[in-house]
Amino acid sequence: MKNKIQSTQKERVMRDDDFIVSKTDLKGLITYANEIFIEYSGYSQEELFRTQHNIIRHPDMPRAVFDLLWKTLKSGQEFSGYVKNMSKDGGFYWVFANVTPSYDSHHNMIGYYSVRRKPSRQAIDVVEPIYKEMLSAEKRTAAKNAIQVSTELLLAKLAQQGVSYDQFALSI
Repeated sequence: MKNKIQSTQKERVMRDDDFIVSKTDLKGLITYANEIFIEYSGYSQEELFRTQHNIIRHPDMPRAVFDLLWKTLKSGQEFSGYVKNMSKDGGFYWVFANVTPSYDSHHNMIGYYSVRRKPSRQAIDVVEPIYKEMLSAEKRTAAKNAIQVSTELLLAKLAQQGVSYDQFALSI
């Protein structure tokens, strides 16, 4: 279903008091989606349940950002960052995401919990050109090296500022 959706320039801006909440298993399959997630994604609860969370991945997002997200989570740390998502109708919405590992009573990682809120327009204006540059680098490079090249570009920009991605994301 996702691959057949054409992205549009129709932006939906989150309301100030909205929080999009979802949970996934360790493979990224959605196990819970709140009503706000359903609203912005345009998918029904049934369409989302047990579907890969990347069903809402916008083609404007560099793969390197998701690689960073997954490496951070698999190391047991939380991830904070900006993500452009795509709705079922092809529209898009930006979020500031905080994703954390979930654990069972024996401290075994069992999945991930994500809360997204409305990002500031200023933050989007800062991150969007960086993501465009990263995506461009990914498209110019052979697929097997695309994430590495894009990640190196991002890390070089962060090194110039003397911050990690998390510090950068939280500072804008």
